[in-house]
Amino acid sequence: MAGVRPLCLSLCFVSFTVSTSALAEDIDVLVLLPKNTSYIFSIAAVRPALEYARERIVSDTGLLSGLRFRVHYEDSGCGDRALFTLVDRVFTQKPDLILGPVCEYAASDVVRVASHWDIPVVSSGALAAGFARRDRGYTHLTRIGPSYLKMAQSISALFHYFGWQSALLLYEDDREERNCYFTMEAVHSALEPELLSIEALSLYLEERRPDTEDIVRLVADSEVVIMCAGGDIVRDIMLAAHHWKLTNGNYIYFNIELFNASSYGNGSWRRGDQNDTDAKQAYAALNTLTLLRSVKPEFQNFSVEVKRSVQKAGVPDPESGDNVNMFVEGFHDALLLYSLALQEAVKNGFSKKNGSQITQLMWNRTFEGIAGQVSIDANGDRNGDFSVMAMTDLEAGTYKAIFNYFGINGSFQVLPGFNIDRFTLKERDRPVSTEKSCGLGVSTAMGIILGAILGTMLVTALYFFRKYKIIIERRCQQEDYEKGKHHQLYEDSIKSDFL
Repeated sequence: MAGVRPLCLSLCFVSFTVSTSALAEDIDVLVLLPKNTSYIFSIAAVRPALEYARERIVSDTGLLSGLRFRVHYEDSGCGDRALFTLVDRVFTQKPDLILGPVCEYAASDVVRVASHWDIPVVSSGALAAGFARRDRGYTHLTRIGPSYLKMAQSISALFHYFGWQSALLLYEDDREERNCYFTMEAVHSALEPELLSIEALSLYLEERRPDTEDIVRLVADSEVVIMCAGGDIVRDIMLAAHHWKLTNGNYIYFNIELFNASSYGNGSWRRGDQNDTDAKQAYAALNTLTLLRSVKPEFQNFSVEVKRSVQKAGVPDPESGDNVNMFVEGFHDALLLYSLALQEAVKNGFSKKNGSQITQLMWNRTFEGIAGQVSIDANGDRNGDFSVMAMTDLEAGTYKAIFNYFGINGSFQVLPGFNIDRFTLKERDRPVSTEKSCGLGVSTAMGIILGAILGTMLVTALYFFRKYKIIIERRCQQEDYEKGKHHQLYEDSIKSDFL
């Protein structure tokens, strides 16, 4: 028995030595993000957050001590460049971890190839609903940012809670990155099982300015209007709705504004023009769905440091507000999450080359991120927390959060300023035309007859308008397919029955 204790100590020492040496290895990280600084998740915007995380991990005296990262930043663009870059990189040095890409079309091919090569991929993007289908080649993807589907679940919960029965989805589609298309695809997917009446209208700004009068006619047949578009488009729609007296409590309006970026609306009614007064009154009926923002002191310090680094590098940053955006925050937490999973994998006898094992250890996990608790579900997707903002000071026209939604348990938190009447539909009255009768003196009976004729014509016009829109959109999608544009993603990954 005398020799047992030294033997145990020796085994423990060997085990500790192996684990320490495994953790002390350089970890090769490939960051695939756009170099173009117009993206709010560009290399220049994200690099300070990753350096902040790396220094934090290196200085950690606890479980994460000993980790060393060699980070390589490569321009992914938002298309095929990301895949080509990965392939070139693998021929030189196969990375142990890939961070990014963010854009859907860039991420689709990269994640498939990385999954085949057993390389973990962590991204705060790739938010489209189709990526949730891990059986389609996305086995090694972990999404550290709340996906569109997680956001859509908050909307579904609102419909269920307040008993709304119909929705009109209005979205701006650039036919390139298609952020708002994928946003509304997720909303449609979440609401469809509720057996609601759902209409959807895409707005192609490159072709023509949207006809707000046509949109108002569709609004009049819905209960809840959900928009994802640039700030000017949202403002035009709200002004038209207000003009036709559709902002008087008979309809509920939501604007999805997730990332503090102009492509998702800037939440402002003010333009300094002659319509500001009407716009402020119209926006009193608009609710904005956004990410719940952290007030954690550590996050505030992180935001200051990151923004200082970005400004020092001379990168324009006009849209991110007081805090860094979700993508920047997410990539910081991505490096921390991977470190936790790698440490556990090594402890269990695996190495940094066991990508599938490390990926599984990142899933179904909760840890403390830079902005607060981060919860990854069993499918590798982050549970998101969201806020609904509303105009609570009608005089000043300012917004604040009135309730929060927590994705981990599907619960609501009511905040000061919440008024249930705001979300309770009033008895529906048809909008009254503001045009004068020109002194024709139409009789009551004639008015009824004319109303019936006009109603029939309107229904017929809406039918053909809807049919024509679907034909045009399907034809455009078919043309894109025939050209081979994005066919990998569209065919196998995130193609849906939306529209």
